[in-house]
Amino acid sequence: MRTALTRLSLTDFRSYATAELALDGRPVWLAGPNGAGKTNLLEAVSFLIPGRGLRGSSIAEVGRRLPGEAQGRAWAAAATLLSGDDEIRLGTGVEQGGASRRVVRVDGEPVPPGRLAEHVRQVWLTPAQDRLFLEGAGDRRRFLDRLVFAAEPGHAAHVQAYEKAMRERMRLLTEGPADAAWLDALEARLAESGALMAEARARTVAVLAAEIATRGERPFPQAKLTLTGEWAQMAADGAELADIEGKLAGALRAARDRDAAAGRALTGPHRGDLSVVHAEKDRPAAECSTGEQKALILNLVLAQAARLARIAAAPSPILLLDEVAAHLDRTRRAALFDEIEALGLQAFLTGTDEHLFEALEGRAQGFRMDAQGFAAAG
Repeated sequence: MRTALTRLSLTDFRSYATAELALDGRPVWLAGPNGAGKTNLLEAVSFLIPGRGLRGSSIAEVGRRLPGEAQGRAWAAAATLLSGDDEIRLGTGVEQGGASRRVVRVDGEPVPPGRLAEHVRQVWLTPAQDRLFLEGAGDRRRFLDRLVFAAEPGHAAHVQAYEKAMRERMRLLTEGPADAAWLDALEARLAESGALMAEARARTVAVLAAEIATRGERPFPQAKLTLTGEWAQMAADGAELADIEGKLAGALRAARDRDAAAGRALTGPHRGDLSVVHAEKDRPAAECSTGEQKALILNLVLAQAARLARIAAAPSPILLLDEVAAHLDRTRRAALFDEIEALGLQAFLTGTDEHLFEALEGRAQGFRMDAQGFAAAG
């Protein structure tokens, strides 16, 4: 089901006191100098799904703050979403004078933040992800979990349950009392959520690998994807969920003394990694050039968007691509725009130079931005 934003309204969000953007459902490009608020606008869109947005910020961080103000103001981001033939009003933010918690409304009715995933799915790529293949495994796991979550919203709850149980187990092991029955219960919870995590990650990687393999000759390099770690490998090899759960619970029980001494859990799906290899060169992504790494991750993001767009019963994804066009040569930039159009998706793209988006003329809405605001281009 195709979804697209037709209106975006901001109040006291980051650099915006107020902002109103009228959209027609086509791709959108935003051009302007650094500091003009382009990424802030994309971040506001990213808060229309559950989670902490494309910057990973807390709700307290995104409220507008004037010089000398120690705390951000209450803020709001509201949008009208065209979903098939239906219009849906979405809103989120922190209310004035209320507790510092996120409020979400759908068509005016308060709902839990997780309900946003029923209406909007997003895939994004930001400059912070440029070093994805060079940073630690934790960054790649979080990147993979966002890909999983976009197709399987329940995955976030499994990750949260796993991390909560892991923290409680480590507190018992390091601070005591290390009650065996209590540890058994926590490890059972860890094993249950960990097995579900491993299975969902393996399923996502398999689907994405197949999607990439069918993409054929494109200007973007193909990637070979695999998961490392015992539990991911079990899941990838088709082990039954109960078998993964049982083996993980046993491994956690056997590792209590070792984990207590180390001060951290040394076994479990939180130790795995996403391995990405440049298929044509048969080289790990970390050993490829900066340009090749950017192209590899972009192709991965496009594969994710393509596979989500084919899920007929679910909302099609909205793409957020921050400063991506500037890092592509003319051929790859045109290929990116063509791909977005062929997928029929709404995308938001930013860049410092509007000439980067010349190939989108007539196919997208453009806005010129500066510190004073924005104006429609053309």
